Amino acid sequence: MKLFTNARLVDGTRPEATDPVSVLVEGGTIREVSARAASPSATVIDLGGRTLMPGLIDAHVHVIASTPNFAANAAMPDALVAHRAAKIMQGMLMRGFTTVRDVGGATHGLLQAWQEGLFEGSRLVLCGKALGQTGGHTDFRGRYDDRPGFDHRLGSLGRICDGVDAIRRAAREEIKAGARFIKIMANGGVASPTDPIHFLGFSREEIIAVVEEAANAGTYVSAHLYTDAAIRRAVECGVHSLEHCNLIGAETALYASAQGAIAVPTLITYDSLAKEGEALGMPSDSIAKVAGVQDAGMRSLEIMRNAELSMAYGTDLLGEMHRHQSEEFVLRGRVLPAHEVIGSATHVAARLIQMEGKLGVIAPGAIADLIVVEGNPLKDLSLLTGQGRHMPVIMQAGRFIRNSLT
Repeated sequence: MKLFTNARLVDGTRPEATDPVSVLVEGGTIREVSARAASPSATVIDLGGRTLMPGLIDAHVHVIASTPNFAANAAMPDALVAHRAAKIMQGMLMRGFTTVRDVGGATHGLLQAWQEGLFEGSRLVLCGKALGQTGGHTDFRGRYDDRPGFDHRLGSLGRICDGVDAIRRAAREEIKAGARFIKIMANGGVASPTDPIHFLGFSREEIIAVVEEAANAGTYVSAHLYTDAAIRRAVECGVHSLEHCNLIGAETALYASAQGAIAVPTLITYDSLAKEGEALGMPSDSIAKVAGVQDAGMRSLEIMRNAELSMAYGTDLLGEMHRHQSEEFVLRGRVLPAHEVIGSATHVAARLIQMEGKLGVIAPGAIADLIVVEGNPLKDLSLLTGQGRHMPVIMQAGRFIRNSLT
């Protein structure tokens, strides 16, 4: 057992930290949270008034993306991709992200390797390969390349499927292979060569079909979306998780909120791509698309907050830019209250990944994913940045990943 004493809790549900409490951990689970929690056999960690938070959740990552050039990434040997992904996941964990939702690329084999303890890293919630149409956001072959894609390579973020029957089969195959949800590319994208941002991906019939397949399996569909028209169409078709949403309008945000959808903005990726993408090998056609969505991203936060559209934390970083993962907190904090920004990476993200009450909270019965922060991130969100240097303790499922306090 472990007993954290003199802990001020910050979980994103309120604008102030709690008064000091104690948190008792037994095995991989939180057993008690109270001012009187105690156990004579527990190892005591006196936090001295430091902040105790749930482990952070990043709801939009690509752990297999070790380069921003997706075509080159897809062509890499699987073994190289796997080892690089393990390093990326380890870096995420050491920043306090005990859980991440991979929205295209990672497979169950990578998850199983983590479950077997072959490497330290964030817990993975995965969709397998994202589904896209020919010429859409998972088609990285280029205008003059008609060779078959690399759909089944570990380094490929997605697979191509056209037509209702094909998208149904692809969704079923991903669920069979361990997908916890389904991801589709329903709009043009920055990183792909032949689809301008305004392009709509898939027909309505195809989207409705994949939503039905996900619902049949007890889960939901996540969609890559930028434009207001694409977002509106996706929500009308039953899509639940709205990725990016830079160009969303007020009316669509209200409609999405009423339907219970959750948005996942990813502002830090555009900031990073604009500064570093070209030097790290991203094609020039892709770099040219960044400006069209970068500025609108900050405005979208206000639009979605005004509509009471729930927002989970996401980053969508690639290659060496993964090191900027925690800077999304600071970007959002320029527009949103700090506790709402933190909540996006705790209880809102936990609800999105269907682990509400188990992750993103400090409560009896929850998984003991915990981080200790020097100082109060409600007053200074930058305390969550710096590659975890302000986090003397990181615990995942009751096990210390880092502990410099005892």
